[in-house]
Amino acid sequence: MPKITKRIVDAAAPKTGRYIVWDAEIMGFGLLVLPTGVKSYIFNYRTPEGRDRRLTIGKHGEWTPDQARGKAADYREAVRNGDDPLGGKQALREALTVGDVLDTYLASEDFANKTPVTQAIDRGRIERHLKPLLGKRHAHLVTEQDIKRAFAAIRDGKTAVDVKTGKRGRARVRGGAGAARMAIIVLGVIFNWAIRSRLMTENPCKHLKLGSSGTRDIILDGAGDYARLFQTLDRMEAEGRIRQPAADAIRVIALTGCRRGEVAGLQWAYVDLKQGRLVLPPSAHKTGRKTGKARIVGLPAAAQAIIARQPFTAADGFVFAPARGDGGAIELSHAWARVRAEAKLPAAIGLHGLRHSLASHMAMGGAQASEIMTALGHSQLSTAQRYVHWAEDARQPLAEKAATVALAGMAASKPKGKLLRLKSGR
Repeated sequence: MPKITKRIVDAAAPKTGRYIVWDAEIMGFGLLVLPTGVKSYIFNYRTPEGRDRRLTIGKHGEWTPDQARGKAADYREAVRNGDDPLGGKQALREALTVGDVLDTYLASEDFANKTPVTQAIDRGRIERHLKPLLGKRHAHLVTEQDIKRAFAAIRDGKTAVDVKTGKRGRARVRGGAGAARMAIIVLGVIFNWAIRSRLMTENPCKHLKLGSSGTRDIILDGAGDYARLFQTLDRMEAEGRIRQPAADAIRVIALTGCRRGEVAGLQWAYVDLKQGRLVLPPSAHKTGRKTGKARIVGLPAAAQAIIARQPFTAADGFVFAPARGDGGAIELSHAWARVRAEAKLPAAIGLHGLRHSLASHMAMGGAQASEIMTALGHSQLSTAQRYVHWAEDARQPLAEKAATVALAGMAASKPKGKLLRLKSGR
């Protein structure tokens, strides 16, 4: 047996059948020559259990004889230490990918227990962002750095797409920091579920700092903002630029502080207009998964009137009819973006900002944390307490703002000389 060198490889001519040129120095290392002329470096060995295995190192041309020899030497050393090189490769091939984990989660009871609207939003983040970026990676090999790269890709719009989803449907997926943050938050939740389900042992999202959206402090300041919101909704609806169910759904969110999904997925079975309330079962609101209890939402008279004017379909039908009769809940994001821009509301405020606005104004009006907790359906008092703290911090600047007109009048009423003395402190 010769030592496999470039001269030996070049001289190995194809024959009618395949054959192997074995190396004289490394036991098990050889050159496989096929009738087609393709030449590959191989390594044969026996596992600790006594099974014969053949591992293909690579094709000649992609590997030099010296490179293949070095790899064969590494494999030989591993075998001497009791390892099974091919077994490790096979285990890697059989290991779950991130795509496998995501698909298993989508078929899980945990996902099924989410509200239909939340399911649709999460599924969109999974299919449009997470799978294209991370789906083929082996789940147990994903690192925090991989997650950071995925976050940056979504933020920079690399997963943005505008595609048809049916005869009349369209999916417009945009990037941005907010979309990236929420997609990675969903991924972290799924990885935690995978750990509980014994599909993974580590969560690479665990220590990742994604920053804050900053939208909790962005609210509708007062009656002026609300007036522009409702005037814009009225005008756009009258001009046919927004569907009436979408406009009414936004009105109800603003009046009640309900979450977007609670209103978009609202079914007639949950409506009790005689008592002036909504009774959301545990499956239809966020905290229901934790508490197992229904959420009672009191409806102001204006919200009751808005719901009452929607055409009744069936007990399990949606109160706010979607644009397409495909069984899905109404889509509000695009309508809200147009309304927000035309009403000249803060650019960063989302539909959830209407919920924060209601809670913040309750707190500034003197409501206690327990009252805010009941009104908004929080599962923990500490969540509602944040609004109380925020209101306390905001009171002095708000007082200054409220006194602006009075201060202007005060200044105008003073003689110039006295005004100068006031300013100079004399």
